[in-house]
Amino acid sequence: MAEEYKKDLREKMVTFTKQKEEEFAKKQNEFLVLQKQQELAFEQQQKKQAETYEQKLSEEKKQLQTVLEESLRKSIATDFENRLQILGNANKESEEKLKSARAKELDFLKKEEAMKQKEEEMELQLQRKLQEQRADMTEQIRKQEAEKNSIKETEHQLRVKELEKQLDDQKKLAEEMKRKAEQGSMQLQGEVQELILEELLRNAFPFDLIAEVGKGVRGADCVHHIRNQFGQECGKIIYESKRTKDFSMEWIEKLKKDMRSMGVDVAVIVTQAYPKGMDCFGEKDGVWICSFDEVKAVSYILRDGIVKLFSASKSQENRGDKMHMLYDYLTSNEFSEQWKAIREGFMSMKLSIQRERDAMEKLWKAREKQLEKVLLNAAHIRGSIEGIAGTDSIQLSLTDDEDDPLLLE
Repeated sequence: MAEEYKKDLREKMVTFTKQKEEEFAKKQNEFLVLQKQQELAFEQQQKKQAETYEQKLSEEKKQLQTVLEESLRKSIATDFENRLQILGNANKESEEKLKSARAKELDFLKKEEAMKQKEEEMELQLQRKLQEQRADMTEQIRKQEAEKNSIKETEHQLRVKELEKQLDDQKKLAEEMKRKAEQGSMQLQGEVQELILEELLRNAFPFDLIAEVGKGVRGADCVHHIRNQFGQECGKIIYESKRTKDFSMEWIEKLKKDMRSMGVDVAVIVTQAYPKGMDCFGEKDGVWICSFDEVKAVSYILRDGIVKLFSASKSQENRGDKMHMLYDYLTSNEFSEQWKAIREGFMSMKLSIQRERDAMEKLWKAREKQLEKVLLNAAHIRGSIEGIAGTDSIQLSLTDDEDDPLLLE
């Protein structure tokens, strides 16, 4: 662009020079015509002084031509210098525009690179989230499979216990087993479920006592004696195991009578068939009803409630004595001395913080005075330099009031 501009400027300069030469030639012709007219007038008026006037006229012509040539040269040189200055300014502007364009292009490339990095990071985060979701889905599938396997394992354990019980009973009472086989294995299945229930409770609560109720004894199948972390007995839960296709409401009445006779807090019926209006574990007429798969969770909930109730009742014991003891402690000399020590420590820390704050305020005030002195001297120096430099560009600043850096021209 600068070369094209220079070429254009040279062509304009040549055109301007030709125009000036033509004007000069035109003026020279007009001057010659005027000269001839004057010569004729002088020849008519004074023939004798023609030679003298002619010599003077030639001298004046030469002088005038010299003056015109010098003025023309000065005007051409001035115009040429102005053109060159304009060309230089245009060249500087084009260079500055080129620099700004390059800076903008560099900034655009940086932004593009940053956008690419952000896209890569977002892609990486998306992949991570997808991986986490896949892991969650895998974990859920594993849990579902584990639950299915646990159910299958429970059924398998039930079947194994049934077979073991059958084998034991076959060895002891072969004829009785034949009779039970003819009548059905309902009682056997119930006994097997009782054994598995007792084993499940013992494994779930190893520190509690699971007592089996013997055959022929009136009461539930097993009794759960609940103990806290101190070994204290907090309460009892009785379990009645039923493995039939239909639920009987007589079971509830029978278990409630067993609760009263045994002095038990909670009673639970573990059954395969729910009563009408129930499809999961719940309470009905003061008795909890659940399936074999739900008995572990239900026992956890009931045990936790009984332990908390026992702790609350224990905390209410001797409440008046505890209040008197607390009042005596609060009005004692020991508590007063301890509180004084706490208060002295607090006041000492508060005074220390106040002293540090006062010292820092004093130091900050002294630094502010020094900074004001520096800024005042810098302003004096700046004013002196600007007075010497005049209209030249001078920028001296110690603060962020001006965006340009330190510049001297």
